[in-house]
Amino acid sequence: MSGHNKWTQIKRQKESTDAKKSKIFSKLSRNISVEAKLSGGTDSPGLRAAIEKAKKVNMPKDVIERAVKKGSEPSANMESITYEAYGPGGAGIIIETLTDSRNRTAQEIKHIFSKNGFALGGIGSVAWAFSKENTPEGQAWKPNSTVALSDNDLELLEKLVEELEDNDDIQEVYTNAE
Repeated sequence: MSGHNKWTQIKRQKESTDAKKSKIFSKLSRNISVEAKLSGGTDSPGLRAAIEKAKKVNMPKDVIERAVKKGSEPSANMESITYEAYGPGGAGIIIETLTDSRNRTAQEIKHIFSKNGFALGGIGSVAWAFSKENTPEGQAWKPNSTVALSDNDLELLEKLVEELEDNDDIQEVYTNAE
């Protein structure tokens, strides 16, 4: 009856929650580093918002401080890139990334799309269907119009978005599907 004791159950649950926290913390750390770089390490509204977002998910203070320090260093070179594509049923997809390697991220996103039978679009190919709005968390893409999808297309889109969000460089994925 191996694997049925209390510690094993706790260990599995802890592994699962720790993996989720790690993914969230790494994305928030990257965001804090970029904001620190933009502000030069000084206090700015963007940096404060990024730190507040991290505190809301109980990110440890030392991890936040390390991210600020990393972003303040001159060698840190993170850039924000937006990719556009059409997904299942003609749904528009906007992918916001934060990366230190533009080529690696582009190839990873292209691989995810090609594996699912889709391809990246050109600049502006999907952006016309969205507008960028200010929210309390920062700026977000809101769809101007929505596209109705069949159940099959909706499942494909959910699978695609899930794969994209598993990538560490991808910050947000927006779609105009209903």
